[in-house]
Amino acid sequence: MSFAVESPAEDDAKPKPKAFAPPIAVPKIPEGGDKVDFDDIHRKRQEKDLTELQSLIQAHFIQRKNDEAELVTLVNRIEKRRTERAEQQRVRAELEKERMARVAEEKERKELEDARKKQDDEFKKKKALTNMTHQYGGVQQRQEGKKGAKKQTEREKKKKILAERRKPLNIDHLTEDKVKEKANEMWQCLMTLEAEKFDLGGKLKKQKYEINVLQSRIIEQQKFAKGRGKGRR
Repeated sequence: MSFAVESPAEDDAKPKPKAFAPPIAVPKIPEGGDKVDFDDIHRKRQEKDLTELQSLIQAHFIQRKNDEAELVTLVNRIEKRRTERAEQQRVRAELEKERMARVAEEKERKELEDARKKQDDEFKKKKALTNMTHQYGGVQQRQEGKKGAKKQTEREKKKKILAERRKPLNIDHLTEDKVKEKANEMWQCLMTLEAEKFDLGGKLKKQKYEINVLQSRIIEQQKFAKGRGKGRR
C-alpha cells in the first residue's frame, strides 16, 4: 500500500482549520523537590486533545457546508444552462417548422397557379377550336350547300363528339384537394389529346407522302404508256 506524500507548498495552499480552543499553559514542574501531579498533567493533556478534536470536527462541518453550497450552485448553473439550451433548440425547431410550412405553402400555391394557368390555356384552345370549327362549318356550308344526308350525319356526329368533349367546368363547390385532382385529370386528358394529335399528324404526313409517291408513279406510267404508243405508230 502506498501513501501520497504532500509537499510543503500544498500544505501551505490548503486552508487550515481555525483553532477554537484557548491555549493551555504547559504545567510547570514544582521546585523544591515537590511531587509532580501526573494525573493532572494527563487530564490537561486529554482536555487539550479533546478541544483540538472538537475544533477539527467543527472546521470539517463548516468546510462540508461550504462544499455543499458550492455543489448546489454548480448544479443550479448546469440545470440553468440545460434549460437555456433546450429553449434554444425549441425556438430553432419552431423556426425551422415555420420555414418548412412557408415552403410547402409556396409550393402548393405555385402548383395551384400552374394548374389554373393550364386550365385557362386549355379553355382558350378549346374555345379557339370551337370557333374554327364553327367558322369552317359555316364556310363549307355556304360553299358546298347540302351535299347529302351522309355528310350531314358525319357533321352531326362531329358536333356531338365536340359537344361531349366540351363539358362545362364547374369547380366552385370543390375542395382544394378535389381542385388539384381535377387539374391533374385535365392535364392527363390534355397530354392524351396531344399524343393523339401527334399520332394523327404523323399518319397524315405518311399518307401525303404515299399519295405523292403514287402520283409520281402514275405520271411515270402515263409517260411510259404514251412513249410506247408513239413507238408503235
